[in-house]
Amino acid sequence: MCQSASEWLREAGHQVCVSDLYERGFNPVAGPNDFGQRRDAGYLNYALEQRHAQELGTLAADVQDELDLLLWCDVLILNFPIFWCAPPAILKGWFDRVLVSGRVYGGKRFYDRGGLVGKRALVAATIGGQQHMFAPDGIHGPIDAMLKPVLQGTLAYTGMTVLPPFIAWHVPYITADARAELLQDYRVYLSRLDALVPLAFPQLDQFDPQLRPLRTPR
Repeated sequence: MCQSASEWLREAGHQVCVSDLYERGFNPVAGPNDFGQRRDAGYLNYALEQRHAQELGTLAADVQDELDLLLWCDVLILNFPIFWCAPPAILKGWFDRVLVSGRVYGGKRFYDRGGLVGKRALVAATIGGQQHMFAPDGIHGPIDAMLKPVLQGTLAYTGMTVLPPFIAWHVPYITADARAELLQDYRVYLSRLDALVPLAFPQLDQFDPQLRPLRTPR
């Protein structure tokens, strides 16, 4: 799917950069080695150290490289298989290490005031289950609810405009011809990016300074 998307986008005249986390040997484990110079060597507050390192330019090289790519792009497309109702550990580690506090989010810089406002994000995932299992009355419930930690808690939280996800269903168990048809469906989906209606998420002006919901008087 990643290769198919890259080829189609380049043919359409877009600049594309692919970050294959497995090929790059990306380390998904957040830790003290992510910072060249510590704010507090005795106690690791990861978010505060991210802010400090961002200000000094001392983030670990692999984190800085990925952050630079993220800031460069207009549209972030995450291609991944769903494992146990979630992204693979390597992608979760990418979120942990690359979505840097102070640059991407922090304080009340989230949702429509997040650091990545103006960028769009698309999840393109594969799953072993069949589509009817994820209907509103299906055994697992809607796929968007399963992906909420990514769609809302990560992408929307950082300010990105989140597009409806593309899901390739039942992938491990279908024929090669059926997989080829899914790839064609994916290319068609990408051709309609500008027409997709973004998912709706909270906006800060809907809440008071303590982040309690504002209520319209009756």
